[in-house]
Amino acid sequence: MSINTRAVLYGVGAAIVVGIVSGMTVPFSDATLPSLGFGLTGLVAGLVAGYVAGGTVGNGALNGGVATSLGVILVVALLSVLGTLVGGVLGLGVLLVGALFVVLAAIPGVIGGALGAWAKGRRVVSPAGRPAGR
Repeated sequence: MSINTRAVLYGVGAAIVVGIVSGMTVPFSDATLPSLGFGLTGLVAGLVAGYVAGGTVGNGALNGGVATSLGVILVVALLSVLGTLVGGVLGLGVLLVGALFVVLAAIPGVIGGALGAWAKGRRVVSPAGRPAGR
């Protein structure tokens, strides 16, 4: 098992895109169903990273978990810096709660990565030869 940098970057990009799109299309979903936001985003980002990484299911799970965790760490870092600039103590609260979200978002990322690698590894059975002529 190895970490594929390209797969991780694709997963982080997918997490950002899904986070933006789901925030615009489903307003207040994070306030009413907080697991929907990071669960769906983690699952899709993990699927993308696992599919790009390919290989075994364990390899896809590793890349999916790393991609989702890295995406959450980047967002938490940005929010804690902005929170510190705006409110001072608010940034520390965002940073402490963000550490919990890194762990919670990694779980759907690992599941999505395993599914993505499994889907890439599947092979469609094709006929052995040409059909008989008439």
